[in-house]
Amino acid sequence: MDSAFVIEKFIVVAVIFGISLVIAMYSTYAERKVAAYLQDRLGPDRAGPFGILQPLADGVKMFMKEEIIPTSSNRFLFIAGPGLALLCACIGTAVIPWGSPVLIAGKTVSLQVADINVGVLYIFGVVSLGVYGVMIGGWASNNKYSLLSAIRAASQNISYEIAMGLSIIALLLMTNTLSLKEIVDQQHGWRWNVLYQPLGFLIFMVCSFAETNRAPFDLPECETELIGGYHTEYSSMKLGFYLFAEYINMFVSSAVMAALYWGGYNYPGMDYVAAHLGPTWAPLIGTGVFFLKIVMFIFFFMWVRWTIPRFRYDQLMNLGWKGLIPLAIANIIITGVVIAIIEKF
Repeated sequence: MDSAFVIEKFIVVAVIFGISLVIAMYSTYAERKVAAYLQDRLGPDRAGPFGILQPLADGVKMFMKEEIIPTSSNRFLFIAGPGLALLCACIGTAVIPWGSPVLIAGKTVSLQVADINVGVLYIFGVVSLGVYGVMIGGWASNNKYSLLSAIRAASQNISYEIAMGLSIIALLLMTNTLSLKEIVDQQHGWRWNVLYQPLGFLIFMVCSFAETNRAPFDLPECETELIGGYHTEYSSMKLGFYLFAEYINMFVSSAVMAALYWGGYNYPGMDYVAAHLGPTWAPLIGTGVFFLKIVMFIFFFMWVRWTIPRFRYDQLMNLGWKGLIPLAIANIIITGVVIAIIEKF
């Protein structure tokens, strides 16, 4: 294997990993600022100008806190749970196309770690594995509240993964590919999939809230009856890993939604920009547009959290099984009929 190729991919992985961690870190700051704005407060404003250094202060606090491992817990799994949650959150970035190939120093560099032809299946596999970190942490704590939280998380993820998978099928009928890069490239300019699959996007977005345990679907962390949920017994950076994993999952979910339905790095007038700025700056502008879409979705996640109250558990299950799954099946049928009619005539 070409050593230059390995070095290139290593640099791309390092950059994406670093960006993911920085965005997750400052998402905590943005969350508190958005909550403060919606509640007519200031939010963090002591650490640095406008509180901009607050995430660094929180990180130092997490590292310096006392680390407590319950004597009755399964020590190995108790430690492995947060690591698995963070790992599964990070590896989802591997198949996301962050931009079109960019020319750097005479060499074309792909802004995607791995362009595999089953990228969508890979994302679903990683999402399915992510719940194991929550389940293992909740069970290994030997705390009844944590165990109930792990059971809730498992049933919630299973329920909403079905609806999410069904919502994607209609999109795959249109695109005829499982490669995320091909799906993004088919949305060149204004041909974004959300214009053709609005119902599929709505179902996918609701399921993303449930899969990332974000309010109003944060039943595994429900303080009112579970104290703190699956991470009740966690402290120090183990708790920090769980919190980081949630924000990285939110970042990855936003990137996947932007890639599948909102054109990814495509935008109106991109051909004009490419013709005038060349193969170096034009792809970077596309990457900037992609990240702008991701930031908009992250803001929407936060807006919903501080606007809509948490569901009851029966409401959450009814929405998944009686609402979203039938809607997703109906969307598949409608999409199939429309495609058949178009191909016929």
